[in-house]
Formats: sequence, C-alpha cells, structure tokens
Amino acid sequence: MARHERLSTLLDLLGQREKIDVEDVAEELNVSAATIRRDLDHLAEQQLLTRTRGGAVANDLAYDLPLRYKTARHVPEKQRISVAAAALVAQGMVVGLNGGTTTAGVARSLATRSDLAGLRDSPGLTVVTNALNIAHELAVRPHVKIVVTGGVARPQSFELSGPLATRVLSELTIDLLFLGVDAFDADAGAFAHHEGEASINRLMVERAERVVAVADGSKLGRRAFARICATPQVHALVTDSNADPKVLRAFEAAGVEVQAV
Repeated sequence: MARHERLSTLLDLLGQREKIDVEDVAEELNVSAATIRRDLDHLAEQQLLTRTRGGAVANDLAYDLPLRYKTARHVPEKQRISVAAAALVAQGMVVGLNGGTTTAGVARSLATRSDLAGLRDSPGLTVVTNALNIAHELAVRPHVKIVVTGGVARPQSFELSGPLATRVLSELTIDLLFLGVDAFDADAGAFAHHEGEASINRLMVERAERVVAVADGSKLGRRAFARICATPQVHALVTDSNADPKVLRAFEAAGVEVQAV
C-alpha cells in the first residue's frame, strides 16, 4: 500500500471509530508500528487528528478531508464515472462543475475530448466553475472557455463561495451541471459537509437546465450536514457498478435516471 493510500485509510478508520491504536492498526494494515506512528505524526501536523499515547483520536476536520487525501479514495470508480459523465456533453454546451474529486475527473475527461473543439479560435465548450483546481486544469485548453465565479476560497476543497460567487452565478444559465456531493439520499436529497459550499452549489442547481449528480457508491444512501437540493431537482445520477442495487432502485423510484458504470 502506497503512503498516500495508507494516510487516507487511517483517516477513514479514524472517522469510523473516533480513536485508533497504533499496534492494532499496524497489524490490520500489515505494516510496522513505527510506520503507523510516523503516519499519525504527519497527519497530526496537518491538524487532521490529535495524537494520544499509543494512538490517535479524531477531530472535526477528520470528517471533511482535504481534497489531496480524498483524491486517493475510490480511484477506479471515479475514473469510470468521470468518463461516462463527460460523454454526456455535446459541443457548444455551457457546462457547470462544482468542486470535488469526481467533478475534477470529469473536467480532465472533458479536456481530452478533441471532438469538442470549436472552429478556429472559438471555444467548443464553456465551463462555469467555482473550483480553483478545475479552472487551473482547463485554463490551458484552447477549446474550453472558462468562467470562474469568484468568491472566497476554502482551502480544503478549493471551492469559491460567498456573495461574489452568488453575484456571478445569478447572471448565468447553465445547460448541464455536474454536481459533486458529499452525500446523496433518495429521500432527503444531495448534501455537502460545509454550509457555504452547499449554498453556492444550490444556486448552481437552480441556474442549470439539467443536473447530473456524479458520486461513487460510498456516498449514496447517506446524509451530511448541509443540504444542497431535494432529490427531484436532480435529473440523473452517474455512479459506479459497485453501488448498492437497493439504493439505486430507490433513486429510480424517486424519478432519477441512474447510470451505473
């Protein structure tokens, strides 16, 4: 197991158990106790946990991981979702992307689609985003016109939010929004961990003609702190084939088109 995968796993375990023991986790991950101690020390320096004698306990940030740690989770599933989602885009569309590892993957898939190129110097695709990392990813692509919302950046997710972002989005119309979520429940709707991000994402949903949620199966059937929108406001869901079939049937019963890849 690579170090970045081990760090992500430690944070996952801590989120589930609230506290972990060095010796127990070392045996579970088949590595030395010294390795686990170094990993925990590193995560403590990042203020993602609190070290204790012989282990660590969770703090608030452990439940809303920085993007650099989320990137290592469910990688194959997110890659399949990204490619399938990007295939829904046609030339000339205005596409919305909020922040997150899955939507960043959609952005990368869009960047490699040569069929979206426009004529001469005109863009073949317009992307509206409140995510700095996505804007950075697409800014060098000549066939993509980038519109960044503005606002105040949140370091954990690279998302911009606040009145400046609201002002820009209120003047725009989006053909197709790819909505990244922290949780999505068929009965309760789509959620984010942070209320500021939920607010700006809600406005993106309201400005979009069509909303497609992109989320791996681990996020389905769950709820988080701040609701983005109700389930009927989401037209389709692109997820992975490992998602719980019962959960997917609940989304279909709620009127959401489901594509599991």
